[in-house]
Amino acid sequence: MTALHQVLQDLHAGRWHAAHDLVQKDDSMLAAWLHGILHLQEGDLEDAENWYNRAARHFRSRGSLQEEIALFEQALAAATQNND
Repeated sequence: MTALHQVLQDLHAGRWHAAHDLVQKDDSMLAAWLHGILHLQEGDLEDAENWYNRAARHFRSRGSLQEEIALFEQALAAATQNND
């Protein structure tokens, strides 16, 4: 399991602080997107938009929180498959 998989597990389990602490240790574009999703979940839209920008994602045309999580999970699965 990658660190980003663990962040997702923490997010789904409601362990916001653990997820946030772990995602900050990864400087990838995927991590920036997930970091933005975490801020969305917290209701911190200003920081969420900042992290979406770092991830080269369009913040203002994003989907719902659940849609963003699903899209992220698909992207992470694809990235993980490509690295195998």
